[in-house]
Amino acid sequence: MTTNARTLTLSDLRHRFGVKLNADDSFFYQWLDQAPSLTELEQQGLERLKRNYEYLSQEELPLEEVVKLVVVSPLLDLAGFYQPPFLIKTEVGTTLEITDDPDNLPIQGKIDVLIVQDMLWVLVIESKPARLDVTAGIPQALIYLLSAPTEQSTPYGMVTNGREVLFLKLDRSITPPQYTRSMTYRLLESLQEREQILQGLRYIGALMQ
Repeated sequence: MTTNARTLTLSDLRHRFGVKLNADDSFFYQWLDQAPSLTELEQQGLERLKRNYEYLSQEELPLEEVVKLVVVSPLLDLAGFYQPPFLIKTEVGTTLEITDDPDNLPIQGKIDVLIVQDMLWVLVIESKPARLDVTAGIPQALIYLLSAPTEQSTPYGMVTNGREVLFLKLDRSITPPQYTRSMTYRLLESLQEREQILQGLRYIGALMQ
């Protein structure tokens, strides 16, 4: 018997793992201060992403698989994650157990997209259908961050529903673990925030090199 990661809430994570939000962590308020400007080609790539998404959402809001194809994949390409030293893995199965409470069932799930560098997890990506609020993916992404290799104290995550993007950082060097979240970036309505999403992805990649 197992518990599906999709069914858990932030309240469940607080109860079962002690995970809580660290509102005092200033990482996501400062991380783009020194970010370089995007090139013209990168700006054009973001504009093409926006046009593609808007076209494909005319009839109905995109499902999760479309979000991964039209939004996640181009962003990872523009951020350089399809080049060395990174590798991309999809539908990565995970199991998370609570060792001090045998009555709680292990939690199982599948990471939509996992970017790795050697043995390190660079970025966990959770995609949601456009009809859902982007924050609906936070609990699932945190569960996957909790299952990162034990020697990695601070894994990063990204959640998107195609229209919006937010980033997560989980600090496992302290007990209980604490997470920080970025603002919710608007991928379609704001040119500045669209560029900041790509700058953020590039920054996370640079942290691991």
